[in-house]
This record gives sequence, C-alpha cells and structure tokens, in this order.
Amino acid sequence: MSDASKQRLAQPASLKAAAQAAVRQGHPLVVMTTLQGCPFCDVVRDRFLQPALAAGRLFAVQVDIRDRQTPLQDFQGNTRTGADMARQWKARFAPTVLFFDAQGRELTERLVGVAVADFYDDYLWQHIAQAQRQLDK
Repeated sequence: MSDASKQRLAQPASLKAAAQAAVRQGHPLVVMTTLQGCPFCDVVRDRFLQPALAAGRLFAVQVDIRDRQTPLQDFQGNTRTGADMARQWKARFAPTVLFFDAQGRELTERLVGVAVADFYDDYLWQHIAQAQRQLDK
C-alpha cells in the first residue's frame, strides 16, 4: 500500500487553516460531519472521501458532531468544538458533507446522509463540481 493510500481523513485543529490549504491546492474544503461508530459515516469516509483525498482529487476533513472537548478553530479564528460547529451549521445528521471556500462560505448544497451508496459517488462529484465552479468565480 502506498503512503498516499494510507492517508486518513483528518480532524483538523483549524477549519480556517484547512480551508486556506484546500483553496491553495485549487479545491473547495470538503467537511464531513461524523459520529464515532456511525456505519454510514464509515461508508462515505472509506469508500468515497479517503480514496479521492489520497488521489489528490479533493481536500477533505472530518468533524465529530459530539466532540465537546477538542479545540477547533473556526473559519474566523475563534476557538470552538466540533459540537459547536455542527450546531452552527445546523448539521443534525451524520454524515453531512459540506463544501466551503477559504472564508468559510458554503459553496453548494450539502449532502445529508447516504440514501443509496451505489449512487453516492455521482452525487458527491456533482456537488464537488458545483462547489469548484463557485470557487473559480
């Protein structure tokens, strides 16, 4: 297994820094809200986001929506937690996949849940393409 294929979806210390890094690489920041033990989160992470991340096709991170302890810098530089960010985003379901620019603005409609895993890849890439078009404006 190559080093790139071992790359894991990070839980960032800073959404601001992650968004800036994503945009520097020419990508929107893809954020997946997750819950420990969530099988649907595992599907999205393991089948779709991690392989695309390892291939350099996107820049993605994950945020645990129940984490009330780990400091997380928001897009404005304020210290929050994953639970705070999920509340702010009104992301009540896991997984929810959001797409941001460097300032933390959502670029396109979010993907909520996993209706049919067989079609999820198509939905994901449609959203990424739309976010990319907004980013490139």
